[in-house]
Order: sequence, then structure tokens, then C-alpha cells
Amino acid sequence: MKILLLGADGQLGYELHRACAPLGEILPYTYTGALPGNQRCGQIDFAVPGALAALIDAQRPQLVLNAVAHTAVDRAEDEPALAQRINAEAVGELAQACRQIDARLVHYSTDYVFGGDGTRPWREDDATAPLAVYGRSKLAGEDAVRASGCRHMILRTAWVYASRGQNFLRTALRLAKERDELRIVHDQIGSPTPARWLATSTALALAREKASDGTWHVVSGGECSWFQFAAAIYSEALAAKIIERAPRLVGIPSSEYPAKAKRPAYSRLDCSKFAADFGLALPDWRIGLREVIGELAEARA
Repeated sequence: MKILLLGADGQLGYELHRACAPLGEILPYTYTGALPGNQRCGQIDFAVPGALAALIDAQRPQLVLNAVAHTAVDRAEDEPALAQRINAEAVGELAQACRQIDARLVHYSTDYVFGGDGTRPWREDDATAPLAVYGRSKLAGEDAVRASGCRHMILRTAWVYASRGQNFLRTALRLAKERDELRIVHDQIGSPTPARWLATSTALALAREKASDGTWHVVSGGECSWFQFAAAIYSEALAAKIIERAPRLVGIPSSEYPAKAKRPAYSRLDCSKFAADFGLALPDWRIGLREVIGELAEARA
């Protein structure tokens, strides 16, 4: 099977490249035309109309993994047209191109499509109500995939991080060297999810082929606030000797954090449908954190 991997240099794309290798021949593409380690690969720019359709027509893959997204939540407020282009319009073009050659599309979405005012984990059929440009553009991308009629798997996830790339964990470890005190939001709840777990779940679900096309939620088990996540990061990093000291953490409400985009207060996702359809369930988020910290510690040894 020929697999087109878009965004192969991102934290999720990097893990998908490894996890999905047993499924077939992977053709990696990035914005720069390079992979980590300066290896060359295909080049694609989601901002260019028609580029994705031309690529799909030229390569004619059986499976397309789309790990490209405009994920800078606050910056999206300043550049809504670009966020809409990358997260929605380009995704629609990609889905239409997949429909033309009967390729299956795996597309990733976000917990931010929900309003976050609930008290139980969000299910796939719950009403969406995104609060900011990022969430609205991602929801539009979902709708475009469904409307295209292509064979598809939409996986909503949340709080993705890894030992590489730009994410909350790596920022927290960097700030440990620069700050004596950090003010962290304590009233936003979600499920930190390692990119490796998400990629592995994707590969296993594709291999099992037990469900029809649709939308599923895939996040780690359990839940925490950003404050609790930060505290756990520093506890594990100190134990692994990745950092020499941890800053003092001060919990604050979202109203005191200077962010342009409004975030959902409660965005934990219900993954029972994914478990029922594929027999897969991710462990508790704390286990994932220990794995990623362990990976960082091993790399520094």
C-alpha cells in the first residue's frame, strides 16, 4: 500500500512515519522538503490552491495521513484567513482529491471544537461550539472531509506533546532554567496525549479495519489541569535529572492569563467509541508523561 504522509516533520508526523511503516510504502512530505536530520523528502505547501490535488493525482496513494495543521491557537486570532486556509480549505481540497481516486484519508482534529462548558467527557455526537478561530477552522476542516464523500477517519485528540517539536512539556522544561516562578492556568481540564501514543493508535486502528468511516476521539486516560500537568512534568523531570530545579508554580484562573484566544474550560474527550470499534484504549496520561520524560533522559545520557 502506498501511503502519503503530510507533515512528516511535526511531532505527530514524525511518530506516524515510524508507527505506520509496517502498513506500506510511506511517501513523506513537508513544507520545507526536509525531514529531521536534514533528510530530503517531498515538498508541499497547504497555502497554495491546487497543490494538494496535483500531488494526490501524481502519487495516487491508497492512504493519506494528514498531520498538517495551523495549531498556534493565539496566533490564529491574528491570521484567521491563514488558519482557515490550512485547517479547512486545503483539507477540503485534499478530501476531494482523495475521493477522486478512492484513497482513504486520516485527518486529525481537536477537543477545541467543543465549547467546554460540560461536566462529562465529550462524545463524538455532542454538539460542537468552538470558542476561537482555531477551533472553528478545525471544525470546518472536519465538515469538509465529511462533505467530500471520501473514505475517511477523523481522529479528534487533545493536548498533544512529544520529546521533540513545540509543545507544553518542552516549553515547561525550558522555562525551568529561566524562571523562578510560573503562573499556570488551573481551571482548564483535558487529557495530555503523547504523539507516539496517537500515532500507534492510528496504525493499529488502520490495521484492524473493524469500523466504517467516521469520527473518533483518541486521548490518554484520566484528566488534569494545565497546572497539574506542569507540576507532574517538573516532578518527573527532577526525578530523571533532566532539570536541576523546578520553578514555584502558582495556579491562576483563565481570566488572569493573557491569551488572545478563549479556550474551553472542560475538554476531556470520551474515547469509548474508539475502544468499542477497535479494541484500543490509551493508558492514563501520567504513564505517557513518564515515557516521554524517560525518552528525554535517555537522549541526554
